[in-house]
Amino acid sequence: MTVPVPALRLEGIVKTFPGVRALDDVSFSVMPGEVHALMGENGAGKSTLMKVLGGIHQPEEGQIIVAEVPTVMTSPLQAKSKGIVFIHQELSLAEELSVAENIYLGELPKRSFGRVDWGSLYAQTDAILSKLRVGFDARTRVGDLSIANQQMVEIARALTVDAKAVIFDEPTASLTDAEKVVLFDVISDLKAQGVGIIYISHRMEEIFKMTDRISVLRDGQYRGTLVTADTDEDEVTQLMIGRSLDLTRAASTHDLGDVALEVRNLSCGHLFQNVSFAVRRGEVLGFYGLVGAGRTEIAETLFGLRDPSGGSIHLDGKEIRITSPVDAIRMGLSLVPEDRKGQGLVLGMNCRDNMTLPQIGDLTAGPFVAEGAEIAIFDQYRDKLDIRTPGWKQTVGNLSGGNQQKIVIGKWLSMHPSVLIVDEPTRGIDVGSKSEIHNLIRELAAQGYAVIVISSEMPEVLHVSDRIVAMYSGRVMRTFTSDEVTEDNLIQAISGIASEQVA
Repeated sequence: MTVPVPALRLEGIVKTFPGVRALDDVSFSVMPGEVHALMGENGAGKSTLMKVLGGIHQPEEGQIIVAEVPTVMTSPLQAKSKGIVFIHQELSLAEELSVAENIYLGELPKRSFGRVDWGSLYAQTDAILSKLRVGFDARTRVGDLSIANQQMVEIARALTVDAKAVIFDEPTASLTDAEKVVLFDVISDLKAQGVGIIYISHRMEEIFKMTDRISVLRDGQYRGTLVTADTDEDEVTQLMIGRSLDLTRAASTHDLGDVALEVRNLSCGHLFQNVSFAVRRGEVLGFYGLVGAGRTEIAETLFGLRDPSGGSIHLDGKEIRITSPVDAIRMGLSLVPEDRKGQGLVLGMNCRDNMTLPQIGDLTAGPFVAEGAEIAIFDQYRDKLDIRTPGWKQTVGNLSGGNQQKIVIGKWLSMHPSVLIVDEPTRGIDVGSKSEIHNLIRELAAQGYAVIVISSEMPEVLHVSDRIVAMYSGRVMRTFTSDEVTEDNLIQAISGIASEQVA
């Protein structure tokens, strides 16, 4: 019987940066026709390992072996020529070019005299797009597409080459449920064709649905490989972080205060209509619903990013009018946005400057910024939130996802808000950091903050919330207390089956 040859194998990979051993003797392999999960906390070494595989970083030691042929990867283009294709979490598209030009960038089909064969280009592209069942064509300008559809363009790139292995890095982060189904079908097709799949994700439900084996990195070292069908979330978590997590919902141990924020019949065009709710000091109010339910749009309206078309907002019993984020901040409302990298942080700036940015005008000494005051604020919230960074000078873009999220939260806490709105608090964050963020949210409520949490993850919203507002198609269907909510009645509510009137 012939023993299958791995589609891809990495042996003894070592990669160091100044003062950091990012990868320490890591070995990893994926078989043809296998979906192999690569898991680990943020900072465990997953991204560095993939950059070594893609030729972005050169290892000090170790080998990359493609179909049993030792290979030195010197660039992403060479990796692709060897059949190694990356689907990146961070989009790397040219927005001004068409879908076809993006998919075949650097490899455009040519006619005589070096002219682009546009007919062939569009035909090839449309053939690929038909497999993905998308609602746009080859000629569409990429900048006109939604983030989810741009992600589908990234995925389409994998179908243009004779791939030996395809690496999917958090591929569903920007996709709707319907688009996820298409993605999983694509992965199944690639698997059937004998392509090896490396699947990087923090979403346990996807890992257990899609993968055959799970390999784990921790602190730059290989910690082991598990057969997916023979393991469970607790064993994977222990391998990732070296301990078990207690994900049971702890009952509130503090009394709730007065109503901090009340919304009455708030509407914003077709995005949401007649939304009413209240959140008290010391309470975590969760919002749950499908994509397009209007949850994020409500947060943006409360923060002055959208103009309401009806209804009213009341803070401490008084009606207020918010026309801009400046108004919201002045009145004591803060928003930790869904897209922390695009909207919550300036990735090229250091930790201190990111944390003090909203109040920089108040931290002045004459014509100069009071650096001492800035550093004091950073030190206070670094300790309070357990932000792991060598110091304030560290560039935020170099932090793990969990520590980046803590910087954003610290930025707004330093403004001493009455109401803190947190949209998708743990998107793209590993399971260990996710637990820390959940504990932080509960601690903030215990300290008297009124906290609104918007999440697309049911376990998360069930775990952190005192009450849950279930939304469907821009409307509140039902508000649950933590005692009465179940997965079944929550799903019914967000599917439009159970309404507030029949609750």
